[in-house]
Amino acid sequence: MTRKKFFAALAVTGLITGCATMMSDADISKKALLVMKSSFKEKGQAKLDRLDQDEVQATCSLYETPDKVPKDVAQRLEQSQLETIRYPADGQLLGNWKAGEVVAQSGVGKQYNDDPTRPSGGNCYACHQLSKQEVSFGTIGPSLLGFGKARGNTEESRKYAYGKVYNSDAFSACSNMPRFGHNGILTEQQIKDVVALMLDPESPVNK
Repeated sequence: MTRKKFFAALAVTGLITGCATMMSDADISKKALLVMKSSFKEKGQAKLDRLDQDEVQATCSLYETPDKVPKDVAQRLEQSQLETIRYPADGQLLGNWKAGEVVAQSGVGKQYNDDPTRPSGGNCYACHQLSKQEVSFGTIGPSLLGFGKARGNTEESRKYAYGKVYNSDAFSACSNMPRFGHNGILTEQQIKDVVALMLDPESPVNK
């Protein structure tokens, strides 16, 4: 459900007081946000600031699906997010695919009961197929089987893969994929390892 639809639902069910027809969309949004925040409690590393949207999230919430985002808006978002990508200072974009497989399989991290001092996982299998042997995987994102075979293990493909994992909105506005590097979910080394998983000819992705 989009943010806009959620706010409308709140208005219909009476959670937003007063006559909804007499209120502007901005007023409804503000009141709905207050209702949401009042129902969340901080616990561990899960703070209330998670409910605060940045410019990209706020803009994307205005549209039902990514394909409904106007072309000019999408281009503006992608350009702004492309500028946030920080590539490794050592110029190395490829890590260890075996370590990348561990990152892809792990869903640990960022929850209130997770240890914030331990590295988070990417939980990549929740959205993608990455190996022929894996029988449980999500389909929100495309299958990545043969990713390296199709794109080649080139400098250009490494840079694209690293950037995509770092900040997916830089390449596809309002993507459902988390901005792993931009939001500090994965470390630089973890992203390198995931890139290796996708591109290394010896990884299960390319077997």
